[in-house]
Amino acid sequence: MRNLVKAKPKVYVTSRSFGRYCKGALELVRQVADVGLNPYGRIMTRNEILKIVETADGIIGNEEFDREILDRAKKLKIICRHGQIGAENLDLSAATEKGIVVTDTPGVYAESVADFTIGLIICLYRKIPQAHLSTKNGMWETQKFLGRNIYGKTIGIIGLGTIGVMVANRASGFNMRILAYDPYTSKEKAEKVGAEAVSLEKLLRESDIVTIHTPFTAETRNLIGKHELGLMKPESVLIMTATGGIVDEGALYEALKDRKILGAALDVYIEEPPGPNFPLFGLDNVIATPHIASYTFEAMQKMDMMNAEDIVKFFKGEKPTYVANPSVLERVKLK
Repeated sequence: MRNLVKAKPKVYVTSRSFGRYCKGALELVRQVADVGLNPYGRIMTRNEILKIVETADGIIGNEEFDREILDRAKKLKIICRHGQIGAENLDLSAATEKGIVVTDTPGVYAESVADFTIGLIICLYRKIPQAHLSTKNGMWETQKFLGRNIYGKTIGIIGLGTIGVMVANRASGFNMRILAYDPYTSKEKAEKVGAEAVSLEKLLRESDIVTIHTPFTAETRNLIGKHELGLMKPESVLIMTATGGIVDEGALYEALKDRKILGAALDVYIEEPPGPNFPLFGLDNVIATPHIASYTFEAMQKMDMMNAEDIVKFFKGEKPTYVANPSVLERVKLK
């Protein structure tokens, strides 16, 4: 009688970066599964995703998985989001109905985004990008780049979740007065990080620096519009590293063009990448980066390992650590 070897589950890695900065994570997944990698070097198309879900037991990636795609997934048992859950591109309810476990990587970007936020503040106040370009172009314009200190300023943090708290911790090192607006966070939590819980209006009126760290929801869409920008000080700056759509880009353009606020630093946009004639890019008081606040070696390595460890646990019959739809576990037999 022949010994039958049970075939390994098939895991497709649709993410372009998984394993690039952490080879150990990819090797870990290969211990429990046959691994298929994204062969395109780009984001996979919808048709390409539709094709692979028909044979996949597991997926590691961050592409769109709506109900139509999940209906094609006859064998799929787990999706490990290579990033944090975004309601806009994964139908969590449909996955739960179909008994598909979804994991993500909560908090993995927090340190990186908090660091980047402080970096943007310093760049805005000290005009570092402009001075860098000027100097490399052979100029020596010391008088042109008179900056401002950030030490002792008032920072207003909109959204006091994990990232907001880490920004507050860093701001305290600059002896800043810290204001926080978050209707879902208690006064006591704010006080623990040295922040004063205030209304949005008070935060905007009194802050030298306004930085946004709240999720994008129906409630926060265009949270900062013409009226809100009009409450800010003429010498204040706005930092945006959360999600495009929380700030009304048209209203921000007008406020910056008319010098109603001092400047803005943007890492996220409603449309990514923005079009070639994006108005905000034409202003000299705007610093723009291509959605890289979270993009560090440390964050990528940590995220890879969180995904890999959850895949291994699942296919060994154990409960993954970072389950985003815990109610699905009632339908899945795990240790």
